[in-house]
Amino acid sequence: MQTWQAAVFTLMGLTAAILCSTPSVGAEESSTSGQGAIVEGAGFTLYDMESIKGFDSDKVERDPVCDRSKRPRIAKVEPDDVKPGDKVVIKGENFGTKECFHTVTFSASPKAKVDYKFVNDTTIEATVPDAKAGMSFLIIVAGGGSAQSKPLLIQAK
Repeated sequence: MQTWQAAVFTLMGLTAAILCSTPSVGAEESSTSGQGAIVEGAGFTLYDMESIKGFDSDKVERDPVCDRSKRPRIAKVEPDDVKPGDKVVIKGENFGTKECFHTVTFSASPKAKVDYKFVNDTTIEATVPDAKAGMSFLIIVAGGGSAQSKPLLIQAK
């Protein structure tokens, strides 16, 4: 019984060794100046190929560098009792730069476009959109993530 099992395991080991040592069907490899292999049909590779979009050094220099390690935090929103069309001032920290700041949203009207003005890393001014009356959170999205305020009261127009 043990010799039969040993023979089966030996045969399985030989089969695996043969399968691992032969190249896959349809994969043709070609060496590229000692840096690795390009497998035809494997999609985009990084060896000896220029990006499809090309390279623009001026664009790279102009692109903002957003600090993703600093999470934004809303300290307060003034005033906290508003009507649609009113301006609010959002105070906090780590809002980032103008290029890295993404959006302001009110939970009472999540799909409405909110007009806002980025003042600096700690201050944003926003206009309350048409939203249903009641309690609402103000949400900002910056390069380091998102932050939500304490609730504010939106009154009817």
